[in-house]
Amino acid sequence: MRILLVGDQASLSAELMDFIADLGEEWQPLTASDGQSAMSIVAAGPVDAVIACPTLPDLTATTLLGQIRTLRPETIRIALVDADHNNRPPPARLIGVAHRFLPMPLAPEVLLEALTSLEELRELLDSAHLRSAIGRIEKLPSPPHLYLSLTQALEHDDDTNTADVSKLVSADPAIAAKVLQLSNSAFFNSGRTISDLRTAVTRLGLSTLRDLVLASEVFSASALSGAERNSLQQRALLASRLAAKLLPDSSAELGATAALLADIGLLLPGVRNERGAPADATDERPGHAEAGAYLLGLWGLPMPIIEAVAFHLQPQKSNTRSFWVTGAVHVALALINGDPVDEEYLQRAGVLHKLPQWRDHANGLMGLVAAEA
Repeated sequence: MRILLVGDQASLSAELMDFIADLGEEWQPLTASDGQSAMSIVAAGPVDAVIACPTLPDLTATTLLGQIRTLRPETIRIALVDADHNNRPPPARLIGVAHRFLPMPLAPEVLLEALTSLEELRELLDSAHLRSAIGRIEKLPSPPHLYLSLTQALEHDDDTNTADVSKLVSADPAIAAKVLQLSNSAFFNSGRTISDLRTAVTRLGLSTLRDLVLASEVFSASALSGAERNSLQQRALLASRLAAKLLPDSSAELGATAALLADIGLLLPGVRNERGAPADATDERPGHAEAGAYLLGLWGLPMPIIEAVAFHLQPQKSNTRSFWVTGAVHVALALINGDPVDEEYLQRAGVLHKLPQWRDHANGLMGLVAAEA
């Protein structure tokens, strides 16, 4: 992979520069001190990923990444942001041109993790046409910043409590209101009305709360109509709840998040709804499953989630032969949407006998929603 890091010595630590120099030929690291030098490198040949510092001597990061999008739409565009501002979304114009955001100062281990995930994404979805199609989209859904901040806080601080989590969520009043609305729906709440975020955190549990935050962020930015957006969100939440029931506790959270995001590709312009009519041979639009998975890869979500989203319509393509996250997402989405379940796949995975029980779970969840409506 050819990785281009753009920034001057004042923005990049000596430790990071030494790390980049030691990456070796496999990664082909490149550096440029300013925007014009970076554009010369990009114009000379394809670059897999560009990582831009927020301040450059000649161009803004927004301008640089926008020019790269025009010249090399298949290039993955990463913007560095001040770590002090991690809990706030980057500027709207930068969100429109960057696929992923990494904190400054950029630690070598964070860079290595990002590069490794990009390599895994390329291996999973090795399609130049797909990369180019997604790269050309001018208004990609922005990364779910509040969800990622919650995940980071919970992963790196064992002492994070309900008050800390509530404070993070309350920083976005629109999402906080949506979380309270969803947490009081029938399939999330079977007791008294939840009226404050701390109670929601305590009673729902952190993993469920994170999924509610994720649903609120992802679907609120959709270009769909209000009715279409609400319908898509409700189906996603139902599938998320069902997928969690199909997996052991150790994998339930992965399955819930993957099912929640399985149809995110439908929010992208210029993609084909694979649940519609069979693909026309002349239709060059990418399918919504792989397009959605590629977007999640650009956001940096875990690979099991990306693979499940990519292959949930064709679970036999999964690299995992046993029934795991991809299989659970396939079953959950099919049952909630009324689509056929791949029984041959379930037979090979040794779980076909569980399908009647899973149907009962799905019917129970949908019955709760119907009763509430």
